[in-house]
Amino acid sequence: MHVLILTASYGSGHNEAARSLAAGFAARGVDVTVVDHFRDLVHPVFERVSRAVYMALLRRAPIVWGVGYALGDWMPSDSPLAFGVTRLGAARLAARLDALAPDAVVTVHATPAAALSALAAEGRRVPPHTTVVTDFVAHSQWIARGIDRYCVAAEEVGHEFVARGIPRERVSVTGVPLRAEFETGVDGAAARRALGLDADVPVVLAMAGSHGSVGRLPDVARALGRVPTPMQALVVAGHDRTLAARLARLTRGTSIRVLGYVEDVHRLMAAADLLVTKAGGMTLAEAMAAELPMLLYGSLAGQERRNERFAARAGIALAARSRRDLRRLLERALGEPALLEHLRGGIRRLRRPDATRRIVDAVLEQCRQLS
Repeated sequence: MHVLILTASYGSGHNEAARSLAAGFAARGVDVTVVDHFRDLVHPVFERVSRAVYMALLRRAPIVWGVGYALGDWMPSDSPLAFGVTRLGAARLAARLDALAPDAVVTVHATPAAALSALAAEGRRVPPHTTVVTDFVAHSQWIARGIDRYCVAAEEVGHEFVARGIPRERVSVTGVPLRAEFETGVDGAAARRALGLDADVPVVLAMAGSHGSVGRLPDVARALGRVPTPMQALVVAGHDRTLAARLARLTRGTSIRVLGYVEDVHRLMAAADLLVTKAGGMTLAEAMAAELPMLLYGSLAGQERRNERFAARAGIALAARSRRDLRRLLERALGEPALLEHLRGGIRRLRRPDATRRIVDAVLEQCRQLS
Protein backbone atom coordinates (compact mmCIF):
# COMPACT_ATOMS: atom_id res chain seq x y z
CA MET A 1 0.00 0.00 0.00
CA HIS A 2 1.20 3.52 -0.81
CA VAL A 3 0.01 6.78 0.76
CA LEU A 4 0.80 10.27 -0.54
CA ILE A 5 0.93 13.07 2.06
CA LEU A 6 0.69 16.64 0.77
CA THR A 7 1.97 19.42 3.02
CA ALA A 8 3.29 23.00 2.82
CA SER A 9 6.07 24.61 4.81
CA TYR A 10 4.22 27.74 5.98
CA GLY A 11 4.77 27.61 9.72
CA SER A 12 6.08 24.43 11.31
CA GLY A 13 2.75 22.83 12.21
CA HIS A 14 1.82 21.45 8.80
CA ASN A 15 5.17 19.77 8.24
CA GLU A 16 5.20 18.45 11.81
CA ALA A 17 1.79 16.87 11.20
CA ALA A 18 3.03 15.39 7.91
CA ARG A 19 6.11 13.89 9.59
CA SER A 20 4.02 12.42 12.39
CA LEU A 21 1.59 10.83 9.93
CA ALA A 22 4.42 9.52 7.74
CA ALA A 23 5.97 7.82 10.77
CA GLY A 24 2.57 6.40 11.73
CA PHE A 25 1.98 4.92 8.28
CA ALA A 26 5.54 3.60 8.07
CA ALA A 27 5.09 1.84 11.42
CA ARG A 28 2.18 -0.03 9.83
CA GLY A 29 4.31 -1.16 6.89
CA VAL A 30 2.87 1.37 4.44
CA ASP A 31 5.02 3.09 1.81
CA VAL A 32 4.76 6.86 2.26
CA THR A 33 5.69 9.79 0.04
CA VAL A 34 5.62 13.30 1.53
CA VAL A 35 5.40 16.17 -0.97
CA ASP A 36 5.68 19.87 -0.17
CA HIS A 37 3.04 21.34 -2.45
CA PHE A 38 4.59 24.76 -3.04
CA ARG A 39 8.21 23.61 -3.26
CA ASP A 40 7.74 20.41 -5.24
CA LEU A 41 4.61 21.06 -7.30
CA VAL A 42 4.68 24.82 -7.89
CA HIS A 43 8.34 25.95 -7.83
CA PRO A 44 11.12 26.13 -5.20
CA VAL A 45 11.56 29.87 -5.81
CA PHE A 46 7.82 30.45 -5.34
CA GLU A 47 7.96 28.47 -2.11
CA ARG A 48 10.89 30.47 -0.72
CA VAL A 49 9.53 33.88 -1.74
CA SER A 50 5.95 33.27 -0.65
CA ARG A 51 7.10 31.80 2.68
CA ALA A 52 9.35 34.83 3.25
CA VAL A 53 6.41 37.15 2.54
CA TYR A 54 4.20 35.14 4.87
CA MET A 55 6.74 35.31 7.71
CA ALA A 56 7.32 39.03 7.10
CA LEU A 57 3.59 39.67 7.37
CA LEU A 58 3.39 37.75 10.64
CA ARG A 59 6.33 39.68 12.11
CA ARG A 60 5.65 43.20 10.82
CA ALA A 61 2.00 43.42 9.73
CA PRO A 62 0.01 40.64 11.40
CA ILE A 63 -3.20 42.63 10.99
CA VAL A 64 -2.82 42.31 7.20
CA TRP A 65 -2.59 38.55 7.55
CA GLY A 66 -5.64 38.61 9.82
CA VAL A 67 -7.66 40.52 7.24
CA GLY A 68 -6.60 38.09 4.51
CA TYR A 69 -7.51 35.13 6.70
CA ALA A 70 -10.97 36.60 7.36
CA LEU A 71 -11.53 37.28 3.65
CA GLY A 72 -10.48 33.73 2.85
CA ASP A 73 -13.10 32.45 5.27
CA TRP A 74 -15.73 34.61 3.60
CA MET A 75 -15.35 33.04 0.15
CA PRO A 76 -15.36 29.40 -0.96
CA SER A 77 -12.07 27.70 -1.79
CA ASP A 78 -12.92 27.59 -5.52
CA SER A 79 -14.03 31.25 -5.68
CA PRO A 80 -12.95 33.24 -8.79
CA LEU A 81 -11.84 35.91 -6.33
CA ALA A 82 -8.97 33.62 -5.30
CA PHE A 83 -7.48 34.29 -8.78
CA GLY A 84 -6.58 30.65 -9.28
CA VAL A 85 -4.41 30.36 -6.17
CA THR A 86 -6.15 27.15 -5.15
CA ARG A 87 -5.22 25.61 -8.51
CA LEU A 88 -1.52 26.31 -8.12
CA GLY A 89 0.42 23.11 -8.71
CA ALA A 90 -2.64 21.15 -9.87
CA ALA A 91 -1.06 20.08 -13.19
CA ARG A 92 2.09 18.77 -11.52
CA LEU A 93 -0.01 17.16 -8.84
CA ALA A 94 -1.89 15.26 -11.55
CA ALA A 95 1.42 14.08 -13.00
CA ARG A 96 2.64 13.02 -9.54
CA LEU A 97 -0.55 11.05 -8.98
CA ASP A 98 -0.02 9.25 -12.28
CA ALA A 99 3.59 8.44 -11.40
CA LEU A 100 3.00 7.28 -7.82
CA ALA A 101 -0.49 5.77 -8.15
CA PRO A 102 -1.12 6.08 -4.38
CA ASP A 103 -3.91 4.14 -2.71
CA ALA A 104 -4.82 7.22 -0.64
CA VAL A 105 -3.93 10.89 -0.34
CA VAL A 106 -3.74 12.77 2.95
CA THR A 107 -3.49 16.57 2.90
CA VAL A 108 -2.42 18.62 5.93
CA HIS A 109 -2.68 22.07 4.31
CA ALA A 110 -5.65 23.77 2.68
CA THR A 111 -4.02 24.60 -0.69
CA PRO A 112 -3.09 21.05 -1.77
CA ALA A 113 -6.50 19.90 -0.52
CA ALA A 114 -8.17 22.43 -2.81
CA ALA A 115 -5.88 21.54 -5.74
CA LEU A 116 -6.70 17.85 -5.41
CA SER A 117 -10.39 18.68 -5.19
CA ALA A 118 -10.08 20.79 -8.35
CA LEU A 119 -8.73 17.76 -10.20
CA ALA A 120 -11.68 15.71 -8.97
CA ALA A 121 -14.11 18.44 -10.08
CA GLU A 122 -12.66 18.21 -13.59
CA GLY A 123 -13.73 14.58 -13.70
CA ARG A 124 -10.29 13.15 -13.01
CA ARG A 125 -10.27 10.03 -10.90
CA VAL A 126 -8.35 10.67 -7.67
CA PRO A 127 -7.57 8.34 -4.75
CA PRO A 128 -9.56 8.52 -1.52
CA HIS A 129 -8.78 11.95 -0.03
CA THR A 130 -8.52 12.68 3.69
CA THR A 131 -7.70 16.19 4.84
CA VAL A 132 -6.32 16.75 8.34
CA VAL A 133 -7.17 20.16 9.79
CA THR A 134 -4.28 21.33 11.97
CA ASP A 135 -6.07 24.17 13.78
CA PHE A 136 -8.97 24.20 16.22
CA VAL A 137 -11.26 26.06 13.82
CA ALA A 138 -13.25 25.51 10.64
CA HIS A 139 -12.26 27.73 7.71
CA SER A 140 -13.72 27.95 4.22
CA GLN A 141 -10.38 27.35 2.50
CA TRP A 142 -10.25 23.85 4.03
CA ILE A 143 -13.66 23.02 2.57
CA ALA A 144 -13.70 21.75 -1.01
CA ARG A 145 -15.65 19.32 -3.17
CA GLY A 146 -14.36 15.77 -3.39
CA ILE A 147 -12.84 15.49 0.09
CA ASP A 148 -13.89 12.11 1.45
CA ARG A 149 -13.01 12.73 5.11
CA TYR A 150 -12.18 15.68 7.33
CA CYS A 151 -10.11 14.80 10.41
CA VAL A 152 -10.57 17.57 12.95
CA ALA A 153 -9.14 18.49 16.33
CA ALA A 154 -12.24 18.50 18.55
CA GLU A 155 -16.00 17.92 18.62
CA GLU A 156 -16.67 21.66 18.49
CA VAL A 157 -14.65 21.94 15.29
CA GLY A 158 -16.59 19.02 13.82
CA HIS A 159 -19.85 20.82 14.60
CA GLU A 160 -18.54 23.88 12.72
CA PHE A 161 -17.81 21.82 9.61
CA VAL A 162 -21.25 20.22 9.75
CA ALA A 163 -22.82 23.67 10.16
CA ARG A 164 -21.04 24.72 6.97
CA GLY A 165 -22.62 21.91 5.00
CA ILE A 166 -20.24 18.96 5.35
CA PRO A 167 -22.13 15.66 5.90
CA ARG A 168 -21.57 14.40 9.46
CA GLU A 169 -20.34 11.02 8.25
CA ARG A 170 -17.42 12.74 6.51
CA VAL A 171 -16.19 14.41 9.70
CA SER A 172 -14.00 12.40 12.09
CA VAL A 173 -12.91 13.86 15.42
CA THR A 174 -9.38 12.50 15.70
CA GLY A 175 -7.27 15.27 17.20
CA VAL A 176 -4.17 16.81 15.62
CA PRO A 177 -1.47 14.28 14.64
CA LEU A 178 1.47 14.30 17.04
CA ARG A 179 4.80 12.54 17.34
CA ALA A 180 4.71 9.09 18.91
CA GLU A 181 6.31 10.24 22.18
CA PHE A 182 3.19 12.25 23.03
CA GLU A 183 1.19 9.01 23.27
CA THR A 184 3.19 7.90 26.31
CA GLY A 185 3.45 9.86 29.51
CA VAL A 186 6.71 11.23 30.89
CA ASP A 187 7.36 11.34 34.63
CA GLY A 188 7.39 15.02 35.55
CA ALA A 189 9.74 14.58 38.50
CA ALA A 190 12.24 12.70 36.34
CA ALA A 191 12.01 15.38 33.65
CA ARG A 192 12.75 18.07 36.24
CA ARG A 193 15.74 16.19 37.57
CA ALA A 194 17.11 15.75 34.04
CA LEU A 195 16.77 19.50 33.46
CA GLY A 196 18.29 20.43 36.82
CA LEU A 197 15.06 21.97 38.13
CA ASP A 198 13.90 22.15 41.74
CA ALA A 199 11.14 19.63 42.38
CA ASP A 200 9.33 21.90 44.87
CA VAL A 201 9.18 25.18 42.94
CA PRO A 202 6.64 25.79 40.11
CA VAL A 203 8.04 25.67 36.57
CA VAL A 204 6.85 27.97 33.79
CA LEU A 205 7.66 27.07 30.19
CA ALA A 206 7.44 29.90 27.62
CA MET A 207 7.66 29.42 23.87
CA ALA A 208 6.34 30.83 20.58
CA GLY A 209 6.85 28.08 18.02
CA SER A 210 10.02 27.23 16.11
CA HIS A 211 10.29 30.86 14.93
CA GLY A 212 10.26 32.52 18.33
CA SER A 213 10.43 36.06 16.95
CA VAL A 214 6.89 35.73 15.59
CA GLY A 215 5.62 35.72 19.17
CA ARG A 216 6.09 38.22 22.01
CA LEU A 217 8.62 36.41 24.15
CA PRO A 218 10.42 39.58 25.35
CA ASP A 219 7.15 40.66 27.00
CA VAL A 220 6.87 37.23 28.59
CA ALA A 221 10.47 37.32 29.85
CA ARG A 222 9.92 40.74 31.45
CA ALA A 223 6.70 39.58 33.10
CA LEU A 224 8.36 36.43 34.45
CA GLY A 225 11.16 38.51 35.90
CA ARG A 226 8.66 40.63 37.86
CA VAL A 227 6.46 37.86 39.26
CA PRO A 228 6.79 37.89 43.08
CA THR A 229 5.83 34.22 43.46
CA PRO A 230 8.85 31.89 43.65
CA MET A 231 9.12 30.01 40.36
CA GLN A 232 11.51 28.63 37.74
CA ALA A 233 11.19 29.45 34.06
CA LEU A 234 12.41 28.06 30.74
CA VAL A 235 12.07 30.37 27.73
CA VAL A 236 12.50 28.69 24.32
CA ALA A 237 13.64 31.07 21.56
CA GLY A 238 13.52 28.49 18.75
CA HIS A 239 15.79 28.95 15.73
CA ASP A 240 16.13 32.72 16.24
CA ARG A 241 19.62 33.36 17.70
CA THR A 242 19.13 37.12 17.76
CA LEU A 243 16.02 36.67 19.88
CA ALA A 244 17.85 34.23 22.16
CA ALA A 245 20.59 36.80 22.77
CA ARG A 246 18.01 39.51 23.52
CA LEU A 247 16.17 37.23 25.95
CA ALA A 248 19.45 36.36 27.66
CA ARG A 249 20.11 40.07 28.23
CA LEU A 250 16.60 40.65 29.56
CA THR A 251 16.83 37.74 32.02
CA ARG A 252 20.42 38.24 33.19
CA GLY A 253 20.65 37.91 36.96
CA THR A 254 17.38 35.97 37.28
CA SER A 255 16.55 32.27 37.57
CA ILE A 256 15.05 32.29 34.07
CA ARG A 257 16.84 29.98 31.65
CA VAL A 258 16.86 30.79 27.91
CA LEU A 259 17.03 27.89 25.43
CA GLY A 260 17.38 27.80 21.65
CA TYR A 261 15.61 25.31 19.42
CA VAL A 262 14.59 22.22 21.42
CA GLU A 263 13.78 18.91 19.75
CA ASP A 264 12.38 17.20 22.84
CA VAL A 265 9.52 19.56 23.66
CA HIS A 266 7.65 16.65 25.26
CA ARG A 267 10.19 16.49 28.10
CA LEU A 268 9.99 20.26 28.72
CA MET A 269 6.21 20.11 28.84
CA ALA A 270 6.32 17.20 31.28
CA ALA A 271 8.53 19.23 33.62
CA ALA A 272 6.33 22.35 33.53
CA ASP A 273 3.31 23.44 35.54
CA LEU A 274 2.25 26.18 33.11
CA LEU A 275 2.92 26.94 29.44
CA VAL A 276 2.94 30.57 28.24
CA THR A 277 2.60 30.58 24.46
CA LYS A 278 0.76 31.89 21.46
CA ALA A 279 -2.06 29.69 20.21
CA GLY A 280 -0.54 27.73 17.34
CA GLY A 281 -2.59 24.63 16.55
CA MET A 282 0.28 22.17 17.00
CA THR A 283 1.40 23.77 20.28
CA LEU A 284 -2.14 23.56 21.68
CA ALA A 285 -2.41 19.90 20.69
CA GLU A 286 0.97 19.05 22.22
CA ALA A 287 0.19 20.84 25.48
CA MET A 288 -3.16 19.08 25.69
CA ALA A 289 -1.48 15.71 25.15
CA ALA A 290 0.95 16.58 27.97
CA GLU A 291 -1.93 17.76 30.22
CA LEU A 292 -0.20 21.12 30.57
CA PRO A 293 -2.33 24.19 31.42
CA MET A 294 -1.77 27.20 29.18
CA LEU A 295 -1.65 30.96 29.42
CA LEU A 296 -2.05 32.26 25.86
CA TYR A 297 -0.42 35.53 24.92
CA GLY A 298 0.76 37.08 21.66
CA SER A 299 -1.50 34.98 19.44
CA LEU A 300 -1.46 36.29 15.89
CA ALA A 301 -4.53 37.55 14.06
CA GLY A 302 -6.16 34.81 12.00
CA GLN A 303 -6.10 31.14 12.94
CA GLU A 304 -4.21 31.66 16.20
CA ARG A 305 -6.76 34.11 17.58
CA ARG A 306 -9.49 31.62 16.71
CA ASN A 307 -7.50 28.81 18.34
CA GLU A 308 -7.19 31.03 21.42
CA ARG A 309 -10.93 31.61 21.48
CA PHE A 310 -11.53 27.86 21.28
CA ALA A 311 -9.11 27.16 24.15
CA ALA A 312 -10.59 29.84 26.40
CA ARG A 313 -14.16 28.71 25.77
CA ALA A 314 -13.20 25.07 26.33
CA GLY A 315 -11.70 25.93 29.72
CA ILE A 316 -8.19 24.66 28.94
CA ALA A 317 -6.31 27.98 28.89
CA LEU A 318 -6.18 31.50 30.22
CA ALA A 319 -5.90 34.30 27.66
CA ALA A 320 -4.00 37.57 28.15
CA ARG A 321 -4.56 40.40 25.68
CA SER A 322 -2.15 42.92 27.22
CA ARG A 323 1.09 43.05 29.20
CA ARG A 324 -0.90 43.97 32.28
CA ASP A 325 -3.17 40.96 31.75
CA LEU A 326 -0.13 38.75 31.25
CA ARG A 327 1.46 39.67 34.58
CA ARG A 328 -1.84 39.49 36.46
CA LEU A 329 -2.73 36.07 35.07
CA LEU A 330 0.79 34.75 35.65
CA GLU A 331 0.56 35.69 39.31
CA ARG A 332 -2.91 34.21 39.60
CA ALA A 333 -1.98 30.93 37.89
CA LEU A 334 1.12 30.47 40.05
CA GLY A 335 -0.70 31.44 43.22
CA GLU A 336 -3.82 29.31 42.72
CA PRO A 337 -3.07 25.59 42.27
CA ALA A 338 -6.82 24.94 42.08
CA LEU A 339 -7.03 27.09 38.93
CA LEU A 340 -4.33 25.03 37.19
CA GLU A 341 -6.10 21.84 38.24
CA HIS A 342 -9.35 23.20 36.78
CA LEU A 343 -7.58 23.77 33.44
CA ARG A 344 -6.10 20.27 33.56
CA GLY A 345 -9.59 18.86 34.05
CA GLY A 346 -10.73 20.54 30.84
CA ILE A 347 -7.66 19.27 29.03
CA ARG A 348 -8.25 15.68 30.15
CA ARG A 349 -11.72 15.80 28.61
CA LEU A 350 -10.40 16.99 25.24
CA ARG A 351 -6.89 15.58 24.84
CA ARG A 352 -6.27 13.08 22.03
CA PRO A 353 -2.61 12.03 22.19
CA ASP A 354 -3.33 9.07 19.89
CA ALA A 355 -4.53 11.26 17.00
CA THR A 356 -1.88 9.98 14.59
CA ARG A 357 -2.95 6.40 15.15
CA ARG A 358 -6.62 7.31 14.77
CA ILE A 359 -6.00 9.01 11.41
CA VAL A 360 -3.79 6.21 10.09
CA ASP A 361 -6.40 3.62 11.11
CA ALA A 362 -9.18 5.57 9.40
CA VAL A 363 -7.25 5.95 6.13
CA LEU A 364 -6.19 2.30 6.02
CA GLU A 365 -9.68 1.08 6.86
CA GLN A 366 -11.10 3.09 3.96
CA CYS A 367 -8.48 1.63 1.61
CA ARG A 368 -9.40 -1.90 2.74
CA GLN A 369 -13.09 -1.25 2.17
CA LEU A 370 -12.40 -0.05 -1.37
CA SER A 371 -9.97 -2.82 -2.30
